Amino acid sequence: MIETEARKEILSAEKPDPPLRGEPYLGGYYTEEEIDAVVRTMRESMDWHVGFGFMTQEILDFEEAFAEFCGTEFAISINGAGTGLDMAMMALDLEPGDEVIVPAINFKAAPLSIVGQGGQVVWCEVDPRTLQADPSDVESRITPRTRAIYPVHMNGLSAPMDDLLDIADRNPHPVHGPLKVIGDAARACGGKYRDTRIGKKGWMTVFSFHTQKLMTTLGEGGAVTTDDPELARRLRGFRQFGGETGEWGTNYKITKVQAAVGLVQVRRLDEMLAKRRRIAHKRTEMLAEVPELTLPYEPPDCMHTYYLYTCLVPKEWAGEKRDRMMQILEDEYGVGCVVANPPVYEGHGPADRPDRNILRDSTAGQTLPISDELGMRLFCVPIQPLMTDELNEYICAAVIEAVERMKAE
Repeated sequence: MIETEARKEILSAEKPDPPLRGEPYLGGYYTEEEIDAVVRTMRESMDWHVGFGFMTQEILDFEEAFAEFCGTEFAISINGAGTGLDMAMMALDLEPGDEVIVPAINFKAAPLSIVGQGGQVVWCEVDPRTLQADPSDVESRITPRTRAIYPVHMNGLSAPMDDLLDIADRNPHPVHGPLKVIGDAARACGGKYRDTRIGKKGWMTVFSFHTQKLMTTLGEGGAVTTDDPELARRLRGFRQFGGETGEWGTNYKITKVQAAVGLVQVRRLDEMLAKRRRIAHKRTEMLAEVPELTLPYEPPDCMHTYYLYTCLVPKEWAGEKRDRMMQILEDEYGVGCVVANPPVYEGHGPADRPDRNILRDSTAGQTLPISDELGMRLFCVPIQPLMTDELNEYICAAVIEAVERMKAE
């Protein structure tokens, strides 16, 4: 806890301008090595006998390196995690009425991929301590129509994969057998679960290399990991106009230059995560004695990446008071925060047409009181691996000051 006088001195510094974003536009960072990789790859590609495509050695090398990093047999690089989530649902061969269970505390990409392939979204609750899919709630929502469990490794922490895999095995589909467990690790690349990296457990796992993510390939990109050779073959076909599968396909490839950058980034990922984790742990020390805040939880069998530093306000502060605290942080201290993420059925749809919300409308009647409450209590404080200790201390002082203001109101 930063004491009052020290807090005032810290906050006497000029506030960040522009205000800090709750989710920075660059999640990792680049070095001269990535720049050199881009320039070298571009120069080599200027030979008109070489060019930039198609499945180049850089792409194959990157896939091999990423698979080795995650401990999987295969990694299929793609142009973005949204693409990978769509491909995951394509691989299920969903039929009308097929259900997929997905957390409501989530980004919209995963549930949209279910709807996009004609499936039925079935929301599940999360554990309020971890924000990960609650296994007992997941099991309670399984029906004879359930085809898959679709956990998100929310905000940098692993979902309870062993529990979910056990549930999948114990509740087989009457035709297709054990349920598939498909991980969305867009926000958790490099994290660990028990004796594995995130990406090892489950039928497949989808990763993002978007500019905001833990490692990034020039703004966009992603990958899918799996140990299933037939699945890997189909995914490659989806990515490249059907490949040799004879199925539908299109162009979902990553570029040669992105792959060259990815090769460097994956080698440096542990270094970037170590910096991010150090900042998160120091922040937790400074905020630990603020009883009004519930801070991120890291189970002993996991390594949290702290993609987002997610906190909860007390139940009685949910909604308006939480929003007021966030406004104080941004307006008075230049510390922008983000609510990541409220229940998806609340936020998806155009602001000017509240009657249009495909995720809300297609799941009408499903009740998730825990998710509804958490969505009104959570907020994420900015974190980035290159953040200085001084800026981290300033952020903590601002958060404590905003909490004190809320207590006085």
